[in-house]
Amino acid sequence: MRSLAVSAIFLLAASVSCAADKPFALGAKEIADGRIMLFDGETTFGWKIEGEAKVADGILKIGGEKTATLTTTSEFARGDVVWSFRQTGLNQATMNWRGEERKLSSTTNKAWVKEIYEPGALGCSPIRLNVPPGSELEIRAFSFQPMFLEPLFNGGDFNGWKQFTGDKRDKSKFTVTPEGWLNVKDGPGDLQTEKQFDDFVLQLECISNGKHLNSGIFFRAIPGEYQNGYEMQIQNGFKDNDRTKPTDAGTGAIYRRQQARKVVPNDFEWFSMTLIARGNHMATWVNGYQVTDFTDIRPANDNPRNGSKTGKGAISIQGHDPTTNLSFRNIRIGEISKK
Repeated sequence: MRSLAVSAIFLLAASVSCAADKPFALGAKEIADGRIMLFDGETTFGWKIEGEAKVADGILKIGGEKTATLTTTSEFARGDVVWSFRQTGLNQATMNWRGEERKLSSTTNKAWVKEIYEPGALGCSPIRLNVPPGSELEIRAFSFQPMFLEPLFNGGDFNGWKQFTGDKRDKSKFTVTPEGWLNVKDGPGDLQTEKQFDDFVLQLECISNGKHLNSGIFFRAIPGEYQNGYEMQIQNGFKDNDRTKPTDAGTGAIYRRQQARKVVPNDFEWFSMTLIARGNHMATWVNGYQVTDFTDIRPANDNPRNGSKTGKGAISIQGHDPTTNLSFRNIRIGEISKK
């Protein structure tokens, strides 16, 4: 686990000129470490925009004659932002996050500035960028990595987990592999955490050991009830050779609530998943790419099938059907204090 230097507000990593502009992508190690993109190089998905903002040639361009403000729809707790930007104009843009405001370095020579920003303040909040009138801010890369996660599965046994056996449909077999992975075969079935969580960041790696197999991660689930919670879907199939047409909602979907906008992973390959649940807002990333941005506007209810549940519940791994054969590793979670 990475440690946080509390006294550090930000670190200036480098000021670099780039020969060519191209969409940013995370590396394999960054994905495995749990880094996620807050700008995907293609769209403004995951941001609320006030004023002028557009994406062109892999660059997010913000600003114009009037003030422009971009705010993430998700809230982020302790971690670091690594980003590459440049700005022009007489007035400096600012970033606000977790109660701290910082003015961005001026780059009138159009050189890209790469920074690691790590506020010393506590808490959890959206990230807000504010660009004054007459200035322009360009962003080529913007990513975040949480720093407060703890293992949820120890890689040796099921300490802290319990298989739900109170349903006659239960047929799944949950085992620990020689590599220390959690494997589920057959189904249906449900393996639940004994501890309950409400607001949190959950990260894990998964591999589907067959073509278009189905599983999922339930959260805020009612303990002792069968697969009764919100579900982060796992299903890597898509239609018409088009990854924007997922089969059965697609990997990363909030099942029955919002389908994944793109099927990112492939079967027979390890992929990462990130879920941030904060109040009635939930967002998911697959291999660091954000695929859902969901707010449950239904009336409050302790049963997530019937309404918006913001209270504590179990995390559970689903065995879906007799074809199920998936493995999980590096399962880790960080709780976020309530507002």
